[in-house]
Amino acid sequence: MTDIIVITLSTLGTLFILLAAIGVVKMPDLYLRISVTTKAATLGIGLILIAAAFYFNDPSITARVLAIIVFMLLTAPVGAHMIGRASYFTGVKMWHKSKIDELEGQYDPKTHKLKSEDQTPTEDENPKS
Repeated sequence: MTDIIVITLSTLGTLFILLAAIGVVKMPDLYLRISVTTKAATLGIGLILIAAAFYFNDPSITARVLAIIVFMLLTAPVGAHMIGRASYFTGVKMWHKSKIDELEGQYDPKTHKLKSEDQTPTEDENPKS
C-alpha cells in the first residue's frame, strides 16, 4: 500500500513540475511565468517530498520534509512577489493582451514610491494654500 502512495505522489509531483517547465516556455510574459512556476513547482516539489517521507517512514526524515515544505511555502511566494515587483518597477512590459494593470499610475519612478488608492495625500504631496 505504501508503494502505491509513493508512486502516486511522485507521479503527481513530477507532472506538476513538468507543467511548470512547460509554463516557463509557453507563457507570453515574465509575470505569467512567475505565477506558473511558483504555484506548480512548489506543489510538485511538495508532493515529491511527501512521497519521500512515506517511502523512508522515519520520523526524522518526515520532520525534515515538513520543515522544507513549510520553508518553501513561506519563501516561494515572497520571492516571486519581489521579482515581479522589481520587474514592474524597472519597466518590464506586461503581455499586450493583459486587460488590467492595477498599478498603472500608482508608481512614481522619480521618488520610487507606490501610492495606494486608499492613501490620503500628505501635506508634502498636497500643500494647503
